[in-house]
Amino acid sequence: MRDSSRRTFLMNSSATVAASAALASLEIAGNAYARADDTIKVGLVGCGGRGTGAAEQALTADKGVKLVAVADAFQNRADSCLELLKKSAVGSQVDVPSDKIFIGFDAYKKVIDEVDVVLLTSTPHFRPEHLAYAVAKGKHVFMEKPVATDSPGVRSVLQSVAEAKSKGTSIVSGFCWRYDKPRRETMKHYFDGAVGKAVAVETTYNSSGVWEPPKTREEVGSEMELQMRNWYYYDWLSGDHIVEQAIHGIDTMCWALGDKPPVQCFGVGGRQVRVEPKYGNIYDHFSIVYEYPDNVRGYHQCRHWKGTAMRVKDYILGEKGVVDVFGNSISGENKWRYRGAKSNMYQVEHDEMFAALRAGKTLNNGEEAAKTTLVAIMGRMAAYTGEVITYEAALNSKEALGPKEYVWGDAPQRPVPMPGLTKFS
Repeated sequence: MRDSSRRTFLMNSSATVAASAALASLEIAGNAYARADDTIKVGLVGCGGRGTGAAEQALTADKGVKLVAVADAFQNRADSCLELLKKSAVGSQVDVPSDKIFIGFDAYKKVIDEVDVVLLTSTPHFRPEHLAYAVAKGKHVFMEKPVATDSPGVRSVLQSVAEAKSKGTSIVSGFCWRYDKPRRETMKHYFDGAVGKAVAVETTYNSSGVWEPPKTREEVGSEMELQMRNWYYYDWLSGDHIVEQAIHGIDTMCWALGDKPPVQCFGVGGRQVRVEPKYGNIYDHFSIVYEYPDNVRGYHQCRHWKGTAMRVKDYILGEKGVVDVFGNSISGENKWRYRGAKSNMYQVEHDEMFAALRAGKTLNNGEEAAKTTLVAIMGRMAAYTGEVITYEAALNSKEALGPKEYVWGDAPQRPVPMPGLTKFS
């Protein structure tokens, strides 16, 4: 379940195809433009490992899907993505001529203009802008997590989600743990009252980290290119690892507590191991306590330390027992363990989206995705500042992390946050 696996394109990973009955209807919902040959035109914005994987899964979900356009900030990523896809089992569904490969900061618009469904898998900072344009154009959307890296971005996404609902277009989020069959069954038993009322949720995402920064300043043409190539290590681009990766555990907490926001949170974080300048300005560990109504607590810990014990686990502590969400089991008065079939949760995301479109229906879980993203951001804010951060304050924060314009030149030179000196705004 390590997040790094999401970024590695596995050409033989697809084993799940949407049920044929769900694909029987040839009507595509909303403004997806059903055509005589029943083709659904899909575009990809963000051609890294996750984007390549998402494209492969979209093409696997429905044999009537064709990839017709791609966009990325960098030509080599777009080329690599298409090379892998063409060699894969879905290669016959890749129809991207050279004039439909768009490069640059505004390339996303050109892709969205060409397609019925767009896969938004670029660097997280750009998600709100890309989503807003796609929704304005009436397109169906798959968007990866997180959906933003700051509060203004979250507010933009919430506005886009509301607009999509009014238009009847789909927004399916990449919080894949909600699409895992064993986990879904486990959570169903929890919601049916197997452990009674939750009193606390414990989520942990302790790992050795992700990829090393691939580029040095001497290898690139500008500060912006350096940060974009090494995007994970800059908070304005990734949101920091509590927002980009460990957010999966935070999403489990939000799911378990009914997607209702916490009242406030406090916590700690810092850089204990990844201290060299090449690691940008993000932290390598966080520990956050979320306070919910009725004295319910959410405890979240995450770290990126090589050579230490890995632990990626979620527990729901209830009045009558404990839910081991990863273990797909329940202890206490109503013991239970899942013994059914496994599923490819990444594939299920796309199976369900395209099956819905073929059935003339839409899916929209963008609001839940935006709320989870904000809960992760407020945890980061608490650690960065050393302050107690309320959900309302986080939602209304005016702190915009990115630059005013995107050009291949200067980029934000944000320092490593220092609690007590870094202020909430």
